[in-house]
Amino acid sequence: MNSPELNRRQLLTAGAAGLALAGMGSRSQAAEMNSEEEANVALVNAFCAAWSDNDLDALMTFFAEDGAYRMTETTELADGREAVAARIDSFLGNVERFDILDTFARGPMVVNERIDYFTDFAIKSWHGVGIFFIREGKIVDWYDYTIAMEQA
Repeated sequence: MNSPELNRRQLLTAGAAGLALAGMGSRSQAAEMNSEEEANVALVNAFCAAWSDNDLDALMTFFAEDGAYRMTETTELADGREAVAARIDSFLGNVERFDILDTFARGPMVVNERIDYFTDFAIKSWHGVGIFFIREGKIVDWYDYTIAMEQA
């Protein structure tokens, strides 16, 4: 991994929680989204909606070749398309649906608060914030941060 890529991912991880809190706390004062931001939100919303189909190939069409995914703030980064696919596949069959509670965008960053529901899994639901970095209509980075979990 080259240094600029590492720096972008380090910045994303370090600033994600602050971005989420700042944006969600000031929704009433938020600027109107531009067309790029609207497209990025639509992409993330479509991605979240696609989870209920449990189709790994369909989900992977949303990712860039150099995509990365961190399932929670305490899990290891799945770095690269194959690693992301393996991580998603490890629990995809247990996903019931994702319910988006709030979403906003700033440039290439999309932040969504959601509740993910599972069947036959260690947790019944996960409430958290997802931070997505979009490039050319594809997810490059997806990091999730936990607010609460309901054990099965």
